[in-house]
Amino acid sequence: MQGKIALEEAFEIPSKADQSRDQAALYIAPNDLDRYLRQIKSVTDERVQVSDAHGIGYTVVSHTVPGIQGIRDRSEAESHARTVNDYISNEIRNHRDRLGAFAALSMHDPKQAGEELRRCVTEHGFHGALLNDVQHAGADGETYLFYDQPEYDAFWKVCVELDVPVYIHPAAPQGLYYQQQYAGRRYLVGPPLSFANGVSLHLLGLITNGVFDRFPKLKVIVGHLGEHIPFDFWRINHWIEDVERPLAKKNGDRMCERDIYYYFRNNIWLTTSGHFCTPSLEFACSYLGPERLLFSVDYPYEKIEDGCGWWDGQKEEIAKALGGKEAYVNVGRENAKKLLKLGKYHDSEKPVQ
Repeated sequence: MQGKIALEEAFEIPSKADQSRDQAALYIAPNDLDRYLRQIKSVTDERVQVSDAHGIGYTVVSHTVPGIQGIRDRSEAESHARTVNDYISNEIRNHRDRLGAFAALSMHDPKQAGEELRRCVTEHGFHGALLNDVQHAGADGETYLFYDQPEYDAFWKVCVELDVPVYIHPAAPQGLYYQQQYAGRRYLVGPPLSFANGVSLHLLGLITNGVFDRFPKLKVIVGHLGEHIPFDFWRINHWIEDVERPLAKKNGDRMCERDIYYYFRNNIWLTTSGHFCTPSLEFACSYLGPERLLFSVDYPYEKIEDGCGWWDGQKEEIAKALGGKEAYVNVGRENAKKLLKLGKYHDSEKPVQ
């Protein structure tokens, strides 16, 4: 399929890439680390060449983990976010038919985060923001700032005003949390478990703490086919509706106004990033329909050859799982075109054979 859109594709500023070798080593096999370190710095050369060879017409790039969320000092985080955003804007400016970007934001101050997002959208033409899970703060970095608290309404208000999505992306556990939970089981850090645990907590917090009720037009994207949540849809919803909601009412606490399915069908999109499995895609689609699904790769943590090889190589099976050829095309590119308000881009109007 030509003209596919990929939404969870990472980059790093070249001067910082080698410094992130230890972080990358958590997710990349030792014999593949050199490839990763080369490709994470590539924005307009190898990335575009490999994408073109495998039918990706448009890529939305974003700052890799831990990104700005790993910077505990507020002033340093805000300054580096601006540096990252200006850098990537300059890198892609002559390639806007193939490349877009999500803003990197410091989330120490919700108001400042909204201001930087507005600058990136209005001045640089970015498509929204990608946040690497919680913002680390405090002198020791052990304070975790979650965006489901009322003080972050100032940020979500800007997202709705700009009508752009926010991608909630995982990051590795750090500090005391790592020591207590994962030091003795370090091979569960990343995609095997910790990524899903982190983002699912954050996303369900946004839901149950009423963020989508206060901002019903808010748009949030999560990767990896929903970070394990779809498999637990029934159980989560059963307990929220039959146990947690009555408890919240009894205790005088606020609770989300609708069932969990409503928010996933109206506010949340799932991407296929790093989850190239047709039965899993079919399962998610059975709950949400193809309208809430988006193709993605998770490059360079995953290989474009693998993600596109699955999408194109299992075209008939995927189309059947999604409900037909039209749904296959929509998940591959049309849903993202609508969500990101994209015009024409490279191969955007090529027919799907």
